[in-house]
Amino acid sequence: MEEGGVTKADKTEFTECWKTTWRTPYIMRLALSAGMGGLLFGYDTGVISGALLYIKEDFESVERSTLLQSTIVSMVVAGAIVGAAIGGWLNDLLGRKKSIIIADILFFIGSAIMAIAPAPWVIIVGRIFVGFGVGMASMTSPLYISEASPARIRGALVSTNGLLITGGQFLSYLVNLAFTKVPGTWRWMLGVAGLPAIVQFVLMISLPESPRWLYRNERVEEARAILERIYSAEEVEDEMQALKSSLEQEKAEESAMGETSMLGKVKKAWSDDVVRRGLYAGITVQVAQQFVGINTVMYYSPTIVQFAGFASNKTAIALSLITSGLNAVGSIVSMCFVDRYGRRRLMIISMFGIISCLLVLSGVFYQASVNAPKISKAESTAFGNSTCASYLTALDAASWNCMTCLRAESECGFCSNGANPYSPGACLVDNNDIKSACKAEHRVWYTNGCPSKFGFLAVILLGAYIISYSPGMGTVPWIINSEIYPLRYRGIGGGIAAVSNWVSNLIVSETFLSLTEALGSASTFLLFALFSFIGLIAIYLLVPETKGLQFEEVEKLLRGGFRGDKNKNNNSKNGDSSY
Repeated sequence: MEEGGVTKADKTEFTECWKTTWRTPYIMRLALSAGMGGLLFGYDTGVISGALLYIKEDFESVERSTLLQSTIVSMVVAGAIVGAAIGGWLNDLLGRKKSIIIADILFFIGSAIMAIAPAPWVIIVGRIFVGFGVGMASMTSPLYISEASPARIRGALVSTNGLLITGGQFLSYLVNLAFTKVPGTWRWMLGVAGLPAIVQFVLMISLPESPRWLYRNERVEEARAILERIYSAEEVEDEMQALKSSLEQEKAEESAMGETSMLGKVKKAWSDDVVRRGLYAGITVQVAQQFVGINTVMYYSPTIVQFAGFASNKTAIALSLITSGLNAVGSIVSMCFVDRYGRRRLMIISMFGIISCLLVLSGVFYQASVNAPKISKAESTAFGNSTCASYLTALDAASWNCMTCLRAESECGFCSNGANPYSPGACLVDNNDIKSACKAEHRVWYTNGCPSKFGFLAVILLGAYIISYSPGMGTVPWIINSEIYPLRYRGIGGGIAAVSNWVSNLIVSETFLSLTEALGSASTFLLFALFSFIGLIAIYLLVPETKGLQFEEVEKLLRGGFRGDKNKNNNSKNGDSSY
């Protein structure tokens, strides 16, 4: 999932952050308390990957319908689109603190609904509530941290929010693994998210509002009191003056735009050449981030592992910890290298790695499909009248293998050979009785993938994919969107790009299982490789390198119609306007 903006931070800033927070622990208390929103964000987007395996076991309708499975997964994303939109309005109306508290309430309500859900549609309702909370937390938590942090360590503290998101996803896999043998499995997995929501709710009640929001709402003395707990005595007056200047500039720029309605602001932004070219770059990297297929891995990682031939839910979840852990590590790597090697270069290198992994992964799944165990008529009829009807009526039944059986219809499952899982097995009706009968003979039951000698290679490639993705395409698109727009349009531009990210996320997560059912795993990953190649070309043509450039220099690049690797000095003759 990779979602939520993260401000860049260099090594010097991290060193200063450590020194400052050691002297003033209150600052870290503010950051970590608000950052729990990122933890909840990561947990709730990641936990469904393991929970879905057990939801399918409890509800036959979910097992039979890939559309229903996709909807259960993607409704968090749909809710997040609405939550992010409402969150911006609530942030201005009620403040950052109250918005985070409301997000916690939504997290808790959604978790409780899912934990007691008697039917799949109730799970979907709970996922929507959680999505509202995710959308609000994705924008409010980093905003609160940013506005309640000393400027000299702001980037480092805001970066912790992104780390907590990936950490929350890793935690979700650990929790999934812990509850695989506990009665209620998925109910506990989904319900546990209510606990950190309660903890953050209690912590936020005892914390202050953002000093910037208080100052903007003419609660000057309250803002001063908070700044006195964050800054040294000699710095407080400087910060108060900085707040005053910043807000005066902001109000002046809002007046200069001349539009008050959101639609009017969007139209005005699009008519400005600099902003429009910035949007081309910003939207390109956000859409590319999703269409490389990252959230198919984060949301469906255990299912993909099962496609690779690991039928056990517990094994699939355990192996998925690799991808989640590597994603968290990649976030740290990005913090260290993005200012050294540049945004554009890091994304292009990342895309080459992603495309290579997807192509090889497609080949691995193709080989696994072609070399899947054959179907034995003797094995299939050994279970009485339980043989899959499609197999019995097929004219080419002699050529069937495990994958043919699973793709024939949703009512078919594969029972492996008892002596050797790679030897011919049985194509049977997929129901709980037959599944139990298969396992009673010490065989393995397959519905997503087939026994394969290529399974571990697929897991290794998933890990390589994450290593390629996380340091580049995982974090850099958010940095690009924090630098590419003039200040007066930064909120509008960043909002449009963020919505494009969520919508792309929704499209990919909603269609993934349907694509694998219609095209097969190999062709689906090949399709994502094609999308990634298109994204690479678009990044090369539309995205400038902003490393080390002042905001005015970025505007000059865009005003001159920057494309690809044109010499940025060619743009120095163009007019300049302030950010």
